[in-house]
Amino acid sequence: MHGAFQSKVGIMADNREKTRGRPGRKPAENAAASSVQVLDRSLKLLELVAEADGAVLTDLADRSAMAPSTVHRLLTSLAQHGMVTHDGETGAWTIGVKAFEIGTAYLRFRKLGTISRPFLKQLMEESGETANIAIEDDGDVVFISQAESHAPMRAFFRPGRRGPIHASGIGKAIISTWPDSRIEAVLGGRALQHFTDRTCDTISSLLEDIARIRSRGWSIDDEEHTLGMRCVAAPIFDEYGEAVAGISISGPAVRLPDERVAALGPVVRAAAEELTKAMGGKAKRF
Repeated sequence: MHGAFQSKVGIMADNREKTRGRPGRKPAENAAASSVQVLDRSLKLLELVAEADGAVLTDLADRSAMAPSTVHRLLTSLAQHGMVTHDGETGAWTIGVKAFEIGTAYLRFRKLGTISRPFLKQLMEESGETANIAIEDDGDVVFISQAESHAPMRAFFRPGRRGPIHASGIGKAIISTWPDSRIEAVLGGRALQHFTDRTCDTISSLLEDIARIRSRGWSIDDEEHTLGMRCVAAPIFDEYGEAVAGISISGPAVRLPDERVAALGPVVRAAAEELTKAMGGKAKRF
């Protein structure tokens, strides 16, 4: 009995030691927490660099309460992504081109949502169909604003909705401004989903349609995503002549026969050109 008691006591002691020595987190959790900490510190440094309009390493270390070696490591990583840049002569760290692009993108799309409202309303009233604004994001289109038609049967795209770029009037209008090589690079590695018998679901058929779009300056979604719905769209450009968005009208195919689409195409294109000017952009000629 005494021996058994000793064994039991020994097991209990071992368990207590294991409990005391057990790590608080699993390795994966530790790695995740470390990654979050690195991100937090990097963003803090980015904020400090922006506020200082140029700061040397020691100043950033003091203001961030981080070791200079840590600050240097994080700044080097940020510089590799174009978020900050380093002046070798003065030692100053400043905001990089990539951070500038991200910031101006926010302002541009915020401005686009505000400035586009009267253009959407006018286009809706002229056509009698729903007018839309969407941007391109990672090979998709994302709708950001619209003016709904007053007709009982009408198109509706809620803000934030994503759509396939190859089966969207706005999507095709935007990529028509890209060279064929870029279209193939972005879309060539993915399956182009088949929605209807009219969908351009191969790169070759899509490029054929893109050539037609370039020749007239506006695109058509000819029931390519949804049977019974058609869309006419044109690209919107920024100050560098890059297509950053598109404007369109969408409605039932019965209200948008070929003759009406042909008449509305130039109207949509004109609205896109006026909106481009209002944003300080410059239209790219096809």
